[in-house]
Amino acid sequence: MMARSSAELHARRERALPRGVGCAFPVCAERAQGAEIWDTEGRRYIDFIGGMGALAVGHSHPQVVDAVRTQLQRFTHTFFGSIPYDGYVRLAERLNAIAPFPTPAKTLLVTTGAEAVENAVKIARVHSGRRGVVVFRGGFHGRTLLTLAMTSQLDPYKRGFGPFPTDIYHAPFPSAYRGPSADEALQALRDLFETQIEPDQVAAMVIEPVQGEGGFLPAPPEFIRGLRALCDAHGIVLIADEVQSGFARTGRVFAIEHSGVEPDLVALGKSFGGGLPIAAVIGKAVIMDAVPSGGIGGTYAGNPLACAAALAALNVLDEDNLTARSMEIGERLTTGFRTLNLGSNRPIIGEVRGLGAMIGIEFVDDAMSRRPATALTARLVEDAAMHGLLLASAGPAHNVIRVLVPLTVSNEIIDEALAIFDESLARVASLAHA
Repeated sequence: MMARSSAELHARRERALPRGVGCAFPVCAERAQGAEIWDTEGRRYIDFIGGMGALAVGHSHPQVVDAVRTQLQRFTHTFFGSIPYDGYVRLAERLNAIAPFPTPAKTLLVTTGAEAVENAVKIARVHSGRRGVVVFRGGFHGRTLLTLAMTSQLDPYKRGFGPFPTDIYHAPFPSAYRGPSADEALQALRDLFETQIEPDQVAAMVIEPVQGEGGFLPAPPEFIRGLRALCDAHGIVLIADEVQSGFARTGRVFAIEHSGVEPDLVALGKSFGGGLPIAAVIGKAVIMDAVPSGGIGGTYAGNPLACAAALAALNVLDEDNLTARSMEIGERLTTGFRTLNLGSNRPIIGEVRGLGAMIGIEFVDDAMSRRPATALTARLVEDAAMHGLLLASAGPAHNVIRVLVPLTVSNEIIDEALAIFDESLARVASLAHA
């Protein structure tokens, strides 16, 4: 039964779904195209959430729709481990060709980003014969028990779900705005090796080149270079979690490319599926081949429909030059966001940061204390939605607006979104400072 109104849908949702399944906006999607969504009551929204980063090519891209429709008429599923098919192999070949390292690559297809991260850890452990995994505070790696152990944020993700798997070690992540510096974070990592786990017992370091849930914090290039040096010195596998930052979001196919560092394994997901659930581990062949036959995979891993969608999305990435477009979007948005502070006697934007179109706007109560403006940020998200712009927050204090707009968005829609953002911010700021 289709919902006739947003209110009807949400009443049914409360009766049918558990409380733990959150829902940010009281709307009901009817259709979507590009960077726009319309609800069942005809209201239009500009989508700056983009399926939480899963829609770099936009909603319902025609090439993705056509590819899925064509595959749907052939077959929907076989289980690749029993009856293989061309789409999986072609997609793996495409991903191997764009791997951010020059040595031969191999690819495992899975279904979700968390599954990709978890399999990357499994592969690194088999390859190294070690147990330890080093991750970084503020990181988000998924919602399975292993990836929850790797994720930093307690609420709402971890509270009550333990105990978690052991041998996960959390080190500081550098921040130009709040600290620590890259040098301080690297020293803390060396201290961890002296006090918590020997480096020759560490299988992998897992890092988001740009933290997503942590507040859209780019890792300084010198920090990633320091990690690579430590990994090389101690035989540790360096894993780049590119589930949110990959697929041209930062102006490169992979965000780690900005640092000039070659990872050993890459976890990819979200946008590369064009809106369908698919993820991947791309890795150096010598590491990927450490796992014996049958040791990795899954029932729906590399589903034929999702493979078709991903191949189409990769075509769009190339044909529309989304890496260059990401940089253009980032420059236009960053300029717009930074002008919002002009003329203010009490700045409430602490920092505008990011790479390419992966931009975070951090709100603070005042420039001196840098105290997170959590309540203001929540009101901004609510007010903007009421006026046709969908936003999402991030950061430990939920005081960062993260931009995950589809990279196929037009300049006209970007400018319209900036105008709504400016007007909403003026309204909520006037209430905060009244």
